[in-house]
This record gives sequence, C-alpha cells and structure tokens, in this order.
Amino acid sequence: MSREWMILVAVWVTAFSLFFFIPRKAFRLAQLAILFKQLITWIIGLVVVELGLIEYPVREFASENRSSFTFEYLVYPIVCGLFNARYPENRSLGFKLLYYCSYCSVITVIELLIEINTDLIRYLHWNWYWTWITLFATFLMSRKFCKWYFSISKIASD
Repeated sequence: MSREWMILVAVWVTAFSLFFFIPRKAFRLAQLAILFKQLITWIIGLVVVELGLIEYPVREFASENRSSFTFEYLVYPIVCGLFNARYPENRSLGFKLLYYCSYCSVITVIELLIEINTDLIRYLHWNWYWTWITLFATFLMSRKFCKWYFSISKIASD
C-alpha cells in the first residue's frame, strides 16, 4: 500500500473518531451541518477540479470522479459538524471570530502539508488562502443554515 493510501485510511479513521467529540445533545445539529456541508463542498469541489484549479492524483473512485471523496464528502463535512456542535454561541463576537479562524487555519495548514508532501492534492492554479477563504465561507454558510433551520423547526413545534 502506498503512502498516499495509508494517509487516506488514517484520515478516514480520524474523521470518524471526531464523532466521539460531538456532544450528544448537539448530535442532530451536527448531522444537519454535515449534510449541508456535504452538499456545498461536493459542488464546490467538483467546480474547482473541473476548472483545473486543483488536481487529486491519488483518489478514490478515480474512474468516476476527479474530485476527492475523502476530503470533499467526508472530512470537511464531519469537521463542520463538530464545528457547529461545539460552536460558542454565548461568547463574544471576537471569540466567535477566533473560533472560525482557528478551524479554518488548522484545516488549511493540514491541507497544505498534504499538498506539499504527498500526491493526494496538487494545487495547479490555487493557493492556500483560497482554501482558507472557502472554508470560512462554507463554515459561515453552514452555521447560518443550521441556525435558520432550528429556528424554523422550533416555531413549527410550538
């Protein structure tokens, strides 16, 4: 097994282990965030690959799709579920901004290390800051969607 495939297996194990860090009372919120993030990252990932901005030389389902199933459909959504489940709702705006920035920065640094050291991701016409910006935007979109959805479901159940 090549180094890239071992990394993919380790990423799958790590991603699924993140479920243990989601508080039980916030599990429905995390599920919704995961599903929403899957929708938007799958679409964005496909567009980015088709425009030739990023390439995934080693990937699952290589004959079906040029995007990375692991990153676009598993890792980013599960991290987003954790992000939303542990969101510091009652903290200051500055703390919330730091929360967003820390998640985006950690994921971006990990992706950049993977891009530099493996054949899992190759930036063609892409830079790390585009990753950071798209992560920030999709985390913000998922947070707004979850707040909207649960405010609607609360009204409907009253």
